[in-house]
Amino acid sequence: MNALNPTLTLSVIICYFLFLIVISYITSRGADNKTFFTGNRQSPWLLVAIGMIGASLSGVTFISIPGVVGKQGLNMNLSYMQVVLGYLVGYFVIATILMPLYYRLRLTTIYGYLLERFGIVSYKTGSGYFLLSRIIGASFRLFLVAIVLQTFVMDAFHVPFMATVAITIVLIWVYTYQGGIKTIVWTDTIQTICMLGAVALTIYAISQSLGLGYGGLWDLFKEEGFGKMFYFEGGWQDDNNFFKQFFSGALLAIVMTGMDQDMMQKNLTCKSLGDAQKNMFTFSIILVFANLMFLFLGGLLYIYAQREGIEIPAKSDLLFPEIAMNHLSPAVGVIFILGLVAAAYSSADSALTALTTSFCIDFLGFEEKERTEKEKKSLRLKVHIGFSVILFMMILLFKSLNNDAIINELFRVSGYTYGPILGLFSFGMMTKRKVIDRWVIAICLVAPLIAWMFDSNSEAWFNGFKFGFLTLALNGLLTFLGLWMISSKIRS
Repeated sequence: MNALNPTLTLSVIICYFLFLIVISYITSRGADNKTFFTGNRQSPWLLVAIGMIGASLSGVTFISIPGVVGKQGLNMNLSYMQVVLGYLVGYFVIATILMPLYYRLRLTTIYGYLLERFGIVSYKTGSGYFLLSRIIGASFRLFLVAIVLQTFVMDAFHVPFMATVAITIVLIWVYTYQGGIKTIVWTDTIQTICMLGAVALTIYAISQSLGLGYGGLWDLFKEEGFGKMFYFEGGWQDDNNFFKQFFSGALLAIVMTGMDQDMMQKNLTCKSLGDAQKNMFTFSIILVFANLMFLFLGGLLYIYAQREGIEIPAKSDLLFPEIAMNHLSPAVGVIFILGLVAAAYSSADSALTALTTSFCIDFLGFEEKERTEKEKKSLRLKVHIGFSVILFMMILLFKSLNNDAIINELFRVSGYTYGPILGLFSFGMMTKRKVIDRWVIAICLVAPLIAWMFDSNSEAWFNGFKFGFLTLALNGLLTFLGLWMISSKIRS
């Protein structure tokens, strides 16, 4: 097949963003600071559920998960579904325990719970770790899409990588700066549909190229050895061990969704707790099938590459774009670009809004200090621009550091940055003890360092055992134990 023309590709991207800007204009009319932060708590729950799919999957899943299916090691074959099944447990905990708490307190940012439960230092520490976590996560996601756009589009126009990154971030800022979370609920719904549609249509294109129906594709998928989902026989030394993956998935869902301002901000825009819970349960079911579809696509990409004599890229993240852009029809290339951009931006746009919200509320005291609406809006815009610049700088940094499939790097980093958040919320909800608030930040700095030390030496110390995604659990446990040491019973 002829490779997709870069000019046509760029034209498609421009049209797509013009469409998002139109949606932004419509949804942000009459918007104020309350609209930016909470969407006036009027979001339809079904739209939130659909939009959360795109935010959860992101460009990381769109490219990295299909890429690792055919590799030996972590997340090979269908083993990633063990993590996804663990997500279901986590989402149930979020819907039945965390959401009722957040709605009862009517929080704008979820870290307000830590202020009420422990004190100002704990509050700032939890929010600070979120800011760090989300900056890293959003930067990884945007880094991924920038690399693909650079390789398959911008290089043809001799545009430097720095300019590609700058354009990528500026476009997000343009359609989110006014309406904030209200706009994102709508744009993320559209982007989720584009992303899943791109995967489905790519699978269809491969089936046509191989001359097989969907039933034949599944049989071929299993015959080629990609169908194995559950791994029990390898023991705890196996990266894909079912219990490690399942337990890690549950914790990842609880922390990276239920204790993450980015993901929960959308949920808190629903009209009521009941609507938010319907959104979470619906989202959970769709997410399982969406991830299965991505994994199925991954196996088909390896099969197609083998049949057509296509060399597998050294970096597995580039397998999907290589085949879609250079070996299938130009129409599939257009669909891929739309899916990739939609996947990356459905996560990154909400991240930028959540970062702005958390900093404005948790650190600048928008809900406490006396400021006019005009002053708040001016300050919010400056914060919004500031985080855009930070993301820009982080992406340039990651360009020189990335050396693994991004999905694994992202989760490995989050095991350290989300661990203290898990420990803080768990201690607050599972005990009735009072901590010495001023010492909390020390505990939350030491715990990740100890977790890193154990993770780095676990194979030597524990007879080949690897923590992997369980680093998050270890980190949270260490934080929990540290908080216990600086706490005392609350006198009745």
